[in-house]
Amino acid sequence: MPFELSRPQPLMGAAAYKTYEMQAPLSTHFRPATCAEVKCPHYLNGWRVHVEALTDDLVKAARQSGRRYREEHVAEGQTYLVFEAGQSCFRVSQHRARIDRPPLYIVRDGDFRGNPRGTRARLHQRAQDWVEDFATHQQAIADQIEKG
Repeated sequence: MPFELSRPQPLMGAAAYKTYEMQAPLSTHFRPATCAEVKCPHYLNGWRVHVEALTDDLVKAARQSGRRYREEHVAEGQTYLVFEAGQSCFRVSQHRARIDRPPLYIVRDGDFRGNPRGTRARLHQRAQDWVEDFATHQQAIADQIEKG
């Protein structure tokens, strides 16, 4: 069963809303990293793979990966390659570390339902400008509520 998000139904159309977000995209705000840099649990503690659960080519790749391991036979059909701590895991190419770059401060018209007017998102260069935009928008809403 898929996860369903529970949120209240908006009282107005999407065009009446604004969305404020900060983004740090992988492509611009992260770099490849080592297991040690990201404190990878496999690097820190070692790991094991169940031989019988892998295809022959994956078992061969694991054995020929250059990583230190021992083979552990627990029972029939229960063989493991146990890899020592302190070496790169098999997912090292997926590890990323955040670089020192501020997030993108974005303001979009609309909400989770979309942007019915199709206006372009605004990208603020400074966090202070984004916060000021948000405060101005909140004040406009408060003024509108006060008017009735």
